[in-house]
Amino acid sequence: MTGTRTQHWTADAIPDLAGRVHVVTGATGGLGLATTRALALRGGRVVLAVRDEEKGLRAAAALAADGIAPGLLTVRRVDLADLDSVRAFAGALRAEHPRLDVLVNNAGVMGPPRTLSAQGHELQFAANHLGHFALTGLLLDLLPEDGRVVTVSSLVHRQGHLRLDDPAALAAERGYAPMAFYKRSKLANAVFGLELHRRLAAAGRPVRSVLAHPGYTATGLQTRDVTGFARFFYGRIGNPLLAQRPERGALPQLYAATAPDAAGGDFIGPDGAGELRGLPTRVKPSAAAADPEAGRRLWDLSEELTGVRYGLTAR
Repeated sequence: MTGTRTQHWTADAIPDLAGRVHVVTGATGGLGLATTRALALRGGRVVLAVRDEEKGLRAAAALAADGIAPGLLTVRRVDLADLDSVRAFAGALRAEHPRLDVLVNNAGVMGPPRTLSAQGHELQFAANHLGHFALTGLLLDLLPEDGRVVTVSSLVHRQGHLRLDDPAALAAERGYAPMAFYKRSKLANAVFGLELHRRLAAAGRPVRSVLAHPGYTATGLQTRDVTGFARFFYGRIGNPLLAQRPERGALPQLYAATAPDAAGGDFIGPDGAGELRGLPTRVKPSAAAADPEAGRRLWDLSEELTGVRYGLTAR
């Protein structure tokens, strides 16, 4: 709930992670790179799950140059907007790692012109939600009892509308507005993370599904794909004047991934005014995100669109 403090938690409180294996999607920059750095500095092994493998290798080399043991870092390519790529990545990971301790669903696409994924889905919904839904389902059985799935949503999930009764709207066949569809995808992240928690609990699985959002953090996301006034605002005003750095913005997802008291179903965000900045605290998802019926309907649709079924059955 909003206001439930985490005692001024910082990355210094991350426990020893030696022997633990983490997958971080979107690990080449911004929140993903900051998360990877913090986990590896505490001895955790990190698989950098990246769309651009060359960029991922450069990121790993830069981390190694900063003193992180190169053996802790593995770069593997995955395009979350392409379900075939997600399946190939999951298969290769399973061959390399019989155990996965933490999956951080961090990667995102924000505000591009209307684009369809390889399977014909609107790009933001495909990359931000469907790819992570499929990846989580394909890797879930690798997680031990103390394993975690961290799904990174956004403060703007509260402004999103899923419209699950209108497949044409989800596919952006008409009325595409880049930021409205971004907000929709981040609401889907929140709905998914909370529904995964409910289904894990019903199945008696102690694996934790934890949500996080970074507040307003300056990353390449705000300027990489957005166009028009939004690009001007983020690049010239918002990011320079209002946003926090990725190292700070990553703290909620690091708390969700490592803090002993981070519980399944928690939503972690910044503790400052409007949840824009600050240290990690428990925050409240929107009513739409917490709606079990929305969770069930999004889950059913996601299984249909991805072909991935979790096999979680209530005891």
